Amino acid sequence: MRLRALLDTDALGLKLLGGEDELDRTVRGVMTTDLRDPSRYLSGGELVLTGLAWRRDAADSEPFVRILVQAQVTALAAGEAELGDVPEDLVVACARHRLPLFAVHESVAFATITEHVVRQVSGERAGDLAAVVDRHRRMMTSGPAGGGPDVVLDLLGSDLDLRAWVLSPTGRQVAGPKDAEPALPAEVCAKLAAEHLAATRSGRRVPHRVPVGSTTYSLFPVRGRGRPVTTAAGARVAQGAAADREVRETALTDWLLVVEADAGDWAEERLDLLYGVTQLIAVERDRRDAARTVRRRLAQEVLELVQTGAAPAEIAARLRVAAPVLLPGLGAAPHWQVVVARVEWADGDGQTGRIAQTLLEEILVDPHATGPEQSDRIAVAHTGEEAVALVPLPAVSTEHDGSEAGVLAEALLEAVREPLSAGLDGDGRVTLGVSAAVHSAEGLRGALEEARHARRVAAARPGRVCAAGHQELASHVLLLPFVPDDVRRAFTARLLDPLRDYDRRHRAELIPTLEAFLDSDGSWTRCANRLHLHVNTLRYRVGRIEQLTGRDLSRLEDKLDFFLALRMS
Repeated sequence: MRLRALLDTDALGLKLLGGEDELDRTVRGVMTTDLRDPSRYLSGGELVLTGLAWRRDAADSEPFVRILVQAQVTALAAGEAELGDVPEDLVVACARHRLPLFAVHESVAFATITEHVVRQVSGERAGDLAAVVDRHRRMMTSGPAGGGPDVVLDLLGSDLDLRAWVLSPTGRQVAGPKDAEPALPAEVCAKLAAEHLAATRSGRRVPHRVPVGSTTYSLFPVRGRGRPVTTAAGARVAQGAAADREVRETALTDWLLVVEADAGDWAEERLDLLYGVTQLIAVERDRRDAARTVRRRLAQEVLELVQTGAAPAEIAARLRVAAPVLLPGLGAAPHWQVVVARVEWADGDGQTGRIAQTLLEEILVDPHATGPEQSDRIAVAHTGEEAVALVPLPAVSTEHDGSEAGVLAEALLEAVREPLSAGLDGDGRVTLGVSAAVHSAEGLRGALEEARHARRVAAARPGRVCAAGHQELASHVLLLPFVPDDVRRAFTARLLDPLRDYDRRHRAELIPTLEAFLDSDGSWTRCANRLHLHVNTLRYRVGRIEQLTGRDLSRLEDKLDFFLALRMS
């Protein structure tokens, strides 16, 4: 389609800010991004949509526009919702590089523009098959009665004789055709999700074709916001960046469209139609993500109050606001559990809180549940490195073995370990910790620390996907959450700071030596073997530790103090 056609559609809310002489350019796809450098996801010919989150000051516009021009994009459309009017420096940069620039009115969602462009491009490439996509679009956008992705899948069956399902990255069925009997077995869903994640991480071309028994399934990724939205050729180019950090992380959160057919010999027009369907489903995915905004905000507010030591009354007031949102009609404030998750990569990238947030929202859903309803009761916040979930419990009962009902650590991972291990691809880990249930705001701080301690226990175990619950914590660990922060800091600083300072100056590795010595129960031989040191060298290091701290590591009391200081640090 031509750029000029976009201006002729009033519903898109586009205003031309520059590039009037370039309106006959062809649009071959659309991409939404706020990356400072989205070039790895561009194949040329796209209309790029941006909310301008990449722009920190006026100097950022020139390099951003230069990147787009080098990637041969067709035009740029900037939203007005974040900054109001499109900045003049961006207008000037686009004019300098002859890149057409549109302003998107704040009342118009990027999803609306995406749907329009995808529909038009698919129509030009797929001919009569575009009518099927258009029918799907009308059904999906007609409100709650439209049925969402399930209707799209039903129409795929009736119009193209294709059985299809939408799965989450953990293999949970999000949507499926109503008349699909028998349902796709859970073990097949887990295998398909694992194959999809492994294929995405290895950069294999889409669709991924997976034989299961005598049936071959074709897997199409459903890209969310910030991922490339293009036709078949563009989607394949995007797979070339699968080893990059952004693809590595978002691979763990993408939905996938599973089609019971071998797409290896499909015509390009038929493939393009299926990519168009995935883009329509992506719109629904984005809607559901947007619906989580309120719950995420509530969780974030509670987490900040708990971490900053706010008064229990203030936390309780926030919980009373959260309870009706998470458990409509409950009336009284429920009990709560805290679940902490972390995604860690071998290269040490620490900004993984957002990916952990999305994963935890999925992991906490009953794996046998379908649709979005189960996730509507989960509030997950995130920091730079971890995600924290507030899980409401309508009532806390006691099972026959005396343990409290609620979220159980190992049960969380039972259905998701196989696909997530494939998605982590040997260079990442997911670890979770689960607290006991608490019934008041006063208990939340302890529950948070308890969940964090449990996650550290899980992190000490082998395996790519591990969890630990509060039942597995030793008694001394249960006491640590209730030690005031200032007391902790003073205690650990008095014992460990002299050793850290010495290690920084001399690279003596006194802290690792102390940890190994305590883990070896004070055995000189076992500790020396573990550190690959001569016993005399180990004795010298331990002597230096004692000299710097004034402690005696032959005394049980001093060993215990060092042990607790290391745990609290």
